[in-house]
Amino acid sequence: MSKNKKTAGGFTSLMASIAIVISLVIGIIIYKFIFGDPSHFVDGDNTAEPLEGNLMGTIYKGGFIVPILLAMNLIIIIFSIERFVTLAMAKGKGGTDKFVGSIRTMLENKQINEAIEVCDKQKGSLANVVRAGLTKYEHIANDDSKSKEQKVESMTKELEEATALELPMLSKNLGVLSTSASISTLIGLIGTVLGMINAFKALSSGTPDPGALATGISEALINTAFGIIGSTLAIIMYNFFSTKIDTMTYSMDEASYSIVQDFSTNTK
Repeated sequence: MSKNKKTAGGFTSLMASIAIVISLVIGIIIYKFIFGDPSHFVDGDNTAEPLEGNLMGTIYKGGFIVPILLAMNLIIIIFSIERFVTLAMAKGKGGTDKFVGSIRTMLENKQINEAIEVCDKQKGSLANVVRAGLTKYEHIANDDSKSKEQKVESMTKELEEATALELPMLSKNLGVLSTSASISTLIGLIGTVLGMINAFKALSSGTPDPGALATGISEALINTAFGIIGSTLAIIMYNFFSTKIDTMTYSMDEASYSIVQDFSTNTK
C-alpha cells in the first residue's frame, strides 16, 4: 500500500447529501416566507395577484417549481464555494510555476533534501506528488540491487501512484455541477410547460380570466428564468474548475517528468 501523503478537502458523500437537503429546505423557506409574504399581494392575500411591479410576488406566482429551482441555484453556489476552497488548498501556498522551477533547479544541483523541504513548505497536491518522487529518488539512488531500468520504473510507478491519490480529490463533486447544469434547465422547462398549460386553461373558457392568464404566464417565465440562471452558472463554474484541474494535472506531469529525467540521467 502507498504511504504517500494525500491532500484532504472537499465534501464527503454524507456532507454533500446534507448540503443538498439543506438547500432544498432553504429554498422552500425563501419561497414561502419571503416571496410569499402577504405584503407583496393585493389585499395581503398571497392567493391573489401580486402588487403592480412587485417582483417577489411575481416570483411566488411561479408555483411549486420555484423552491426546487432556488434549491438548485443554492446547490450550485455551495458546491462552487466548496471547489474554490478545495482547489485553493490543493494548489498550495505558492505559485505552481515558481515551485516547479525551483524543484528543477534543486535537482540540477543535487539538492534533494532541500527540495523535499520546499515541498513541505509548499503543501498541496503538486507538492505531495513531487515529494513522493523525491523521497523515492533518495531511497533508491544508491540501491545497487536494482538495475537502472528497474529504478526508473520504480520511480515512475511511485509518481503515478502519488498522482492517482490526488486526482480524485481534485475532481470530486464536479459531477454535482455538471448534473445541476442539465437538471436546472429541465426543471425550469417543466415549470414553463405547467405555466403555459395554466395560461391556456384561462383562455379556454368563454370569457378569459386575466388574473389566471397572468398567473400562468408568470409561472412559465419565472421558472424559465431560474432554470436558465442555474444552468448558466453551473456550466461556467464547471468549465472554470475543469480548467484549473487540467492546469494542476499538467504541472504534476511536468514535475514528474523532470524528476524521472533527472534520475535517469544521473543514475547508473
